[in-house]
Amino acid sequence: MRRLEVIDGSNPHTVGIALRAALSREGPAILPRERAALGETALGSDAVGGDVPAEIPLPVALVVETSGSSGAPKRVALSADALLASAAGSESALGGPGQWLLTLPTHYVAGIQVLVRGIAAGTTPVVAPAGRFTAQGFAAAAAELEHPVRYTSIVPVQLARLVEAAEREAEIRAAVARFDAILVGGQALAPALADRAHDLGFRVVRTYGSSETAGGCVYDGSPIGRTIVRERGGELQIAGPSLAEGYLDEALTAERFIVDDGLRWYRTGDAGSVAGEGDAVRVQVTGRLDNVIISGGVKVALDRVERLVQAVPGFEQGVVVARDDDEWGQVPVVVTDARVPTGALWRLRDAVAEVAGRAAAPDEIVEVERLPRLASGKPDRVGLTRLLAVRDHAGTPPSGGV
Repeated sequence: MRRLEVIDGSNPHTVGIALRAALSREGPAILPRERAALGETALGSDAVGGDVPAEIPLPVALVVETSGSSGAPKRVALSADALLASAAGSESALGGPGQWLLTLPTHYVAGIQVLVRGIAAGTTPVVAPAGRFTAQGFAAAAAELEHPVRYTSIVPVQLARLVEAAEREAEIRAAVARFDAILVGGQALAPALADRAHDLGFRVVRTYGSSETAGGCVYDGSPIGRTIVRERGGELQIAGPSLAEGYLDEALTAERFIVDDGLRWYRTGDAGSVAGEGDAVRVQVTGRLDNVIISGGVKVALDRVERLVQAVPGFEQGVVVARDDDEWGQVPVVVTDARVPTGALWRLRDAVAEVAGRAAAPDEIVEVERLPRLASGKPDRVGLTRLLAVRDHAGTPPSGGV
């Protein structure tokens, strides 16, 4: 067994030191947490508090608590070998080692992997300013990079802010275009936003993966390193050296990790398809298998509706969630923090219905001052669903766009 320490995930420097020791087995395994979530936990002590075990199986170097963007958070246990295999796969896919700009929290796997890649490459990441992400702060931090090869990892909402600023300011455009690769993951990237970034000269790489795969393991549809992806019953399953040991919950591990064809596979819960063979394999992700509602007796995949909504100009960052409805059972609702012009709902309904059918057409557009997001940058879908339920219970009328 190995000792597990809960550490403050809000300090990348501290996390980096502890991570290096954990990877080399010179120090305990670590569980970085957002400072707000630490509570009464005694940092650096054997008594990690709550229901977190004080010891874990020896191969584990890192425990990551998932964001819980659409369900209950899980504690993913990752070995040093898995983390380093992921970093090696990323380095190979990108064309070699480089220096990274860290923009993501280091209590999530995407932020942690920036630190791991830096350790593997022998370079020191530059940390973007804490607090709300801005294009100006990003550009200022990018100016501190010294290595000729530059990488960063961001989420779509951050890319949107960079694109909007770069379309106005040449200095921002030049700073972002200087990166050899900009990994974008965490959620689906709207095609319209990707096109705008490409037009600005940004080298965007769409990534797919999760904490259970030690981060992104598919780049622009192609598995990296020794990752293998297959489709079984409409579900994407992943095998390879970057897989987690499992969860701290043994029952959940047995449910999500299986052995088949002599390989250990992670059942992602994502819908998608795999085409081609060998180096020509292409992976397409279509959404979560469980993010489906029944509206008027018809199955509606909310992830598909969201992609169609985000393809409409002005709704690139729109989020689609379900709302209970007395007549239809459940209906899709679009939530946005952008200004909604008159008649936008009908344009959205027509655009979605043309491709996915009338049952998939959004029932309403709800304007909010700011979309609630998790620290990872992902939309807080659970929070949005609760917001709509509270609003409907209080009898609040639609916010706009009808």
